[in-house]
Amino acid sequence: MAEADPFPIHQDAAEAARERAAATRRKRVRLVLMTIVPALIVGAGLWYWFGSPGEVDTDNAYVKQDIVSIAAEVNGLIVKVAVRENQQVKAGDVLFTIDPSSFKVAMQQADAQIASAQAKVTALQADVGASAADLAAARDEVRLAQANYARGKALMDRGFNTRASMDQAEFAVASARDKLRALEAEVTKSQAQLATGAQVPGVNPAIAAAQAVRAKAALDLTRTVVRAPADGRVTQVNRLQIGQMVFAGVPMLSIVRDDGARVEANFKETDLARMRAGQPAVVRLDAYPGLKLKGHVDSIGAGTGSEFSVLPAQNATGNWVKVIQRVPVRIAIDDKTDRPLIAGLSADVTVHVGKD
Repeated sequence: MAEADPFPIHQDAAEAARERAAATRRKRVRLVLMTIVPALIVGAGLWYWFGSPGEVDTDNAYVKQDIVSIAAEVNGLIVKVAVRENQQVKAGDVLFTIDPSSFKVAMQQADAQIASAQAKVTALQADVGASAADLAAARDEVRLAQANYARGKALMDRGFNTRASMDQAEFAVASARDKLRALEAEVTKSQAQLATGAQVPGVNPAIAAAQAVRAKAALDLTRTVVRAPADGRVTQVNRLQIGQMVFAGVPMLSIVRDDGARVEANFKETDLARMRAGQPAVVRLDAYPGLKLKGHVDSIGAGTGSEFSVLPAQNATGNWVKVIQRVPVRIAIDDKTDRPLIAGLSADVTVHVGKD
């Protein structure tokens, strides 16, 4: 006969206690789940509604900077290159120099034109002085001829003169008057050549024209030294080679300006309903993981990208398929960073547009 368990009552009691403990734990878990899960749901909803404003984002965004194309204003050969690729420059720094020889010659020619005009004016002034003396003599001759005519006429009236003498005296008066008129016209012409106009009062027009030519030559001479118009970094310097011919208006290099860095984000047209200028934005750059820059919406483009493309889409062909368009949005960067914001870097932009 098998030996009976000496403690059957104690084993049953322990088993019952374990079951009660397990049941208590299950009740507690259910209570926790029934309490925490709804609270989490409610909290998430409140956080989304009040604590997390609506957001729109895009990864179709790029850093933009103002790029100034530098071109010479005169033609000539490059004789000196003062910068290298990616060099930092300040406004006014020399970039390259064009051979000034021909422009110095133009200055000398202009100086010669001024001297010639001045000499001509001096000669005209001398002519006017001489003509004035001749004019006085001609007036004296007219007065003498008139006096002789008057005396001859008095004698003629008394019968002591001949008709031939009177004709000769009358001819002398007419000749003196004609000579006087010719000299007066010559003096008037010389004075007109010395006259000055309202545009350049006090300066003879010929001298003023020569001075203008010299000013243009001097300006061209200063333009042989090409300087940086703004602070920034130079690029495309490889176009500059000593001895190369440059032509006015043809870009030779570029300067990426230090100021004015921004991000151009191309958002879907469906994202623009709640977007407004001034809304806060966050910019992340692919080149610098972990870097977040605060910014704001500066402006929203006036047209979609396709509208400003070289060949805009034509949708009147009968096989049109609606495509969501993208609109460029300019994001101003408010934070300062020591990392270089290189033009063209890819970026992710998130704009906080709020809730309706």
